[in-house]
Amino acid sequence: MILICNSRWRFPLARERLIIMTENEPILIKAEFNPIVKTYILLYICGILLVTIVGIPLAIIWLCGVGQWYSRHYYDKLYCVLTEKHLRLRMGILFTIDKTIPLENIQDLTFYEGPVLRHLNLAMLRVETAGQAEHSGNHMKLVGVVDAHVFRAAVLEQRELVKRGMASGNSAGNEQTELLKRIAATLEKIETGLKK
Repeated sequence: MILICNSRWRFPLARERLIIMTENEPILIKAEFNPIVKTYILLYICGILLVTIVGIPLAIIWLCGVGQWYSRHYYDKLYCVLTEKHLRLRMGILFTIDKTIPLENIQDLTFYEGPVLRHLNLAMLRVETAGQAEHSGNHMKLVGVVDAHVFRAAVLEQRELVKRGMASGNSAGNEQTELLKRIAATLEKIETGLKK
């Protein structure tokens, strides 16, 4: 077990070292995020605040600096890597989400471009996993992945490789089971021959 006691204030890279130390799988692709994500986050939350009457004064505070600080730090915390068997995602400031999704559980990666995203030259990838309920939160949305189509294709290709490996592993397991049954039958024949 690795324990880092409140070291994120003194050593900002300690968290990165923790991830590298706990992961034994090599990283195939590390997703890069477009810096325009900061503008998208600023505008997205400002739009939510402007919809409510109570949020209008908060929107002014948001635009005067708090939103810029938040969106810059949120962007700095975005992290997504593809390993041989997993997709690892991390995001958030106040509430950090850190998910490791096995590739065999990924059902689809949905590519989404709305009018605002298209105007900012951004795209959203939604990772849909097996067994998710309507509101369970078992999906992740990645906004602003550079070359999102290429990243999506790489994840889906690696998922197929993992699924094929599992299928060939099952057939190898069946072959081993048959071999063990033949060995057991041969041993029974030898035992009956020794008893005579």
